[in-house]
Amino acid sequence: MLYLVPTPVGNLEDFTFRAVRVLKEVSLILAEDTRTSFPLLKHYDITTPLQSHHLFNEHDSVKSIVQRLKAGEDIALITDAGTPGISDPGFLLVRECVKEDIKVECLPGATAFVPALVDSGFPCEKFCFEGFLPHKKGRQSRLEELKEEKRTIIFYESPFRVGKLLAELKEYFGEERKVCVSREISKKFEEHRRGTLGDISKEYDNKTLKGEFVVILSAIEKEEKTHKGNKYKE
Repeated sequence: MLYLVPTPVGNLEDFTFRAVRVLKEVSLILAEDTRTSFPLLKHYDITTPLQSHHLFNEHDSVKSIVQRLKAGEDIALITDAGTPGISDPGFLLVRECVKEDIKVECLPGATAFVPALVDSGFPCEKFCFEGFLPHKKGRQSRLEELKEEKRTIIFYESPFRVGKLLAELKEYFGEERKVCVSREISKKFEEHRRGTLGDISKEYDNKTLKGEFVVILSAIEKEEKTHKGNKYKE
């Protein structure tokens, strides 16, 4: 069986008993970056062998991993933080396992966007998860398409490009659109900056930043007249 095991996005205590047990019992752990995963595994006294599995080698390693799974081994996949497959390696391996009728089980656990979405104060019943926008090709056209999106929109961004992202969102969605910028989810210096794109984008302009960011853009607001002449927002 292939286990997809979510790992903490910040605090090492955000790890389930089941996740620890599975990582101790499998014969191999596939890690996005073994150096990043080592402190977590050491903290929980997990000594299972590690093998690198990341975006740059997963095409080459999938075949050999599938062969090991078909031979009867149980293998776990973890990423640097969060749930495998969510803006992280995992999709290709899961797809091949499904094709080969290999059982796949994803444990419930940490993702960065869920606490950021709830903390934003924006409606959570419907949302659009965009993850990382393309760096170059297709970026502008995707932003143009999202201008018509009526749900709350979630972006991931690095500290090196979050200022650029906010400036682009202001350009495409207007200065008055509400936004929440979350940083260092579940860590000591976790913060959530809420306001309009016009105000918040200024706070991140030309600044040296650290940590991973989740940017939550509020749903589009439309004022329409009801049959009684009253206005409402949706």
